[in-house]
Amino acid sequence: MTRLFAELPGPAVASTLTAESILVVPVGAIEHHGPHLPLVTDSLIAESVATAAVTRAADEELDVWQLPTLTVTKSDEHSWAPGTLWLTASTLLSVLTDLGRSIATTPARKVVFLNGHGGNAALLQVANRELRRLFGLQTFTMPAARVTAGSGEGGEPDEYGMGIHAGWSETSIVMHLRPDLVDEGRFERNVPEHLAGFEQIGFNGYPVSFGWLSDDFGPSGVVGDPTGASAAEGARMFGRSVHLAAAALQEIARFSPTASA
Repeated sequence: MTRLFAELPGPAVASTLTAESILVVPVGAIEHHGPHLPLVTDSLIAESVATAAVTRAADEELDVWQLPTLTVTKSDEHSWAPGTLWLTASTLLSVLTDLGRSIATTPARKVVFLNGHGGNAALLQVANRELRRLFGLQTFTMPAARVTAGSGEGGEPDEYGMGIHAGWSETSIVMHLRPDLVDEGRFERNVPEHLAGFEQIGFNGYPVSFGWLSDDFGPSGVVGDPTGASAAEGARMFGRSVHLAAAALQEIARFSPTASA
């Protein structure tokens, strides 16, 4: 049986979905990813992880469904680069709210945003609460790719915790999924090493964040180091990401904010 929501006949939605159904929305982007990766990178990763994780969760007898991917989202940090397609924060929040309104007409009550683009993360948290407050949905957001910056060990480039865009991990995953879209001859390191000494300000979990555009760090728009990326590493990262996404769906299936009676 299909697990793609859009392949269901309209009348089947009411009879197939229940209050226990989980709807997974891959959220990506169409944006500049340096000279070596395609614009579709984030959407490709989000949709690929979603498809594999939904399939695995369904095989484990979860009532889970994949919605169409949101591909044009909040990518204004790359708005300087031709090819980037982006929505304002207010527009995307309206889109997500309207999507929640549509979902609320179905029996499903749980919605998961599987996010492949870091620039969406804060807004998706806002949307989680909006959809909860307005429509009574149980809402969740989680990353599509469960990766870290290159550590400098075991053949990994050292990205000083700042490999966040078109660097080692993203490049490796795309090399695994679509090697035909990767230009290995244009790999170039671009890590803002001068920020490595800050203890409070930074990316990836530092307590103090800051506003930035991707060309703040150089004209390539890359924030990371794709050198050393490989399809083999990408397969490992992708497999781990799918495993963790499927495990998260298992927890979401039994999650309730109130204790059971």
